Amino acid sequence: MRKLLLVLAFFSVNGLFSQQLESTELEELASKFTKASFPMYRELLSIPSDANYPEDIELNVQWCENAFQSRNFTTTRIKTDYVPLLLAERKAKSAQKTVLIYLQLDGQPVDSTKWFQESPWVPVLKQQNEKGDWEQIPWENIENYEDDWRVFARAASDAKGPVAMFLAALDAIESLNIEPNFNMKVIMDFEEELGSPHLPKAVKDNSDLLRADMLIILDGPVHNSNKPTLVFGARGIAQMQLTTYGPIVPQHSGHYGNYAPNPALRLSKLLASMKDDDGRVTIPGFYDGVHIDEATEKILKSVPDDETKIKNRLKIVKPDKVGSYYQEAIQYPSLNILGMESGWVREQTRTIVPSQAIAELDMRLVQGSDPQRLIGLVQKHIEAQGYYVIGKEPTDAERMKYDKIATFTHKVFYHSFQTDFNTEVGQWLQRAYNRAYAVDPIRIRMGGGSIPISPFVTTLGIPAVLVTTVNSDNNQHSPNENLRLGNYRNGVKAMIAFLTEAL
Repeated sequence: MRKLLLVLAFFSVNGLFSQQLESTELEELASKFTKASFPMYRELLSIPSDANYPEDIELNVQWCENAFQSRNFTTTRIKTDYVPLLLAERKAKSAQKTVLIYLQLDGQPVDSTKWFQESPWVPVLKQQNEKGDWEQIPWENIENYEDDWRVFARAASDAKGPVAMFLAALDAIESLNIEPNFNMKVIMDFEEELGSPHLPKAVKDNSDLLRADMLIILDGPVHNSNKPTLVFGARGIAQMQLTTYGPIVPQHSGHYGNYAPNPALRLSKLLASMKDDDGRVTIPGFYDGVHIDEATEKILKSVPDDETKIKNRLKIVKPDKVGSYYQEAIQYPSLNILGMESGWVREQTRTIVPSQAIAELDMRLVQGSDPQRLIGLVQKHIEAQGYYVIGKEPTDAERMKYDKIATFTHKVFYHSFQTDFNTEVGQWLQRAYNRAYAVDPIRIRMGGGSIPISPFVTTLGIPAVLVTTVNSDNNQHSPNENLRLGNYRNGVKAMIAFLTEAL
């Protein structure tokens, strides 16, 4: 602590940017402001943020306006046809560079019956007992937290945790009178979990306002080894809905079970025809355009994945064979069934032939594969199975003319992006991590998830890197989402590190 006070005195006298904070000082500062930020984190998590409810999103926008304005940022609402984006900007003296920082504020929808607490929007503190179960402990205990304790709430990790970490890091450097030597523009997205449908137009219409030299994304989990991680790319995403049809209304299975075609069976066979037993897409040309050369292979294999641990965590015997190992697998586009619906199940089971069957699918996109081409290949494959493919509900006339009808609709939300390790933003972040942790961060070429960053990369022409912080087993998008408190502190430390690293 004495050393930290000397550093404080140094900055108080100089009032200038410096790189004097090394790993020990960073750790002490992060620990102090982690604890100080817990009330703020709890308050933020207590504001529901499902983007399907814009009145709740407005409360989040207002909270962020207050949080950033109180830290000497100017804020601007960027209007869209739904909820706004929020831009917070703070200039630095004699800055030569501008860093655009992306934050996400909304969370996935919730099914409260699947959460083991009063409400997903009421954060609780939990520790693991001897049986491995998570048990709630009083929130007040967080003052003396242990690293493996966790906060459970919707958006705890995805992605209000990084928002609170960043604000805590700003407070930490302010306490030392440190000013970054770069301008900051913070763009806040309040409908990321809806696919950020209004983001591309907003970026295009406000490109001058958002202009920057580089982009960092404060989102996503660290490598499953829980070591400091930088991610230099992410897959894009498209979604598709496929519907097959049987009788115009559900029919008694005794009367029509051997007569009326069953749409659930047809849909199952149609989906099964798209992949082989090893999980590889069988549609010709689906993987075209993706090439892994020797240099890329070296990058992929440098990630310290433990395949045995991954399989044990997932409780699977063997993975699909799209790639020969995990990092290779996520370099390719994927075709995934999100869910299926037809008739009724469980307590509502009825002895009927369903009238229709619906499948929701997503396609993760990568560099080198055009999403419209891939969607076209999927549609062509459906047609090759004998289906009349349309983009709407079939009419009675169409039902009487065509034996097999499929409604196929689709939407591309955003594309993939990839940044070279040796760009200025990559080197800058690596220097910050070297100083903070005294080791090189794990550098991942392509993350498996998707984030709406490609509009910034393509429209603004800037490189982007993800600064990941949360624990990989955080139940992201699922019930009982959580954030490990040791990761929270490390996230604050990482953000203090790059805020105090010269550009």
